[in-house]
Amino acid sequence: MLFKQNCSLFRKLLAQKCLMMPGAYNGMVGRQCADNGFEALYISGAAVTASSGVPDIGMVTLDGFCKTIKDVALASGLPILADADTGFGEGEMCSKTVWEYFIHGASGLHIEDQVFPKRCGHLDGKELVPSDVMEKKIQIAKNASVQCSGGEFVICARTDARGTHGLDECIKRSKAYMDAGADMIFPEGLHTKEEMAIVAKELKSKNPNIYLLANMTEFGKTPYISLKEFEQMGYNCVIYPVSTLRIASKAIDEFLKQLRKDESQVNSVQNMQTRKELYSTLGYTPGKEWYFPNSKKQ
Repeated sequence: MLFKQNCSLFRKLLAQKCLMMPGAYNGMVGRQCADNGFEALYISGAAVTASSGVPDIGMVTLDGFCKTIKDVALASGLPILADADTGFGEGEMCSKTVWEYFIHGASGLHIEDQVFPKRCGHLDGKELVPSDVMEKKIQIAKNASVQCSGGEFVICARTDARGTHGLDECIKRSKAYMDAGADMIFPEGLHTKEEMAIVAKELKSKNPNIYLLANMTEFGKTPYISLKEFEQMGYNCVIYPVSTLRIASKAIDEFLKQLRKDESQVNSVQNMQTRKELYSTLGYTPGKEWYFPNSKKQ
């Protein structure tokens, strides 16, 4: 089965190098990422919710996320790590979330230790659940991974403790989440390159095989750091969660302003994807049969 194979492939890639994982918030973006040589993708809760016209405060349901995961998985054919917010509920729902994400094509997910309704990890005013509550969720999620994928589906634990309690608590919670069974740690909202390096050193010292994720979102708490620098620190993947959405949304807004002003799209045509380019991305040739899903990577 493709989806289970992608779980194994994802783990293999994480062990080989530091993966660049752009955010794909729909199937079309997934195809474009595959076209441009990316080997794995990330599905951001912030991007999924924003593309639905709502903020990242838990407004989109499990079913809504799963639809996006399926669209991106089938269109791209690539391994996907997907945001699962706080797990869509308590422990029982964490188990269901793992199963649903796996069935719909994800190769892993991350859950976070915020209180619901959550906030973007780079905003102030967050609150956390007790560490033992999060640890129990991780244990349940890990058991579900074993049941649905033989343990290949990656369980990533995100902690927002840096922003609420400081770096020491971030490291303490990360280690506790590793002990609870997390395959990957996502230390959110670190403030400097030095903090990123300290966390990586502490966690890799505890378990050299733990996967580490770095978040390179824009306009946040973390400065811009290159892929090479993250790799040298020991990180296994870097996500660019909302970058594609920001680029697309800005381009759409600029076009609409121009259209309103000119009452014609003629001055914007040079910025558009052509019909030929669109069909190429879709793998479609007019007059020839097109078989679903025609994934970019099969």
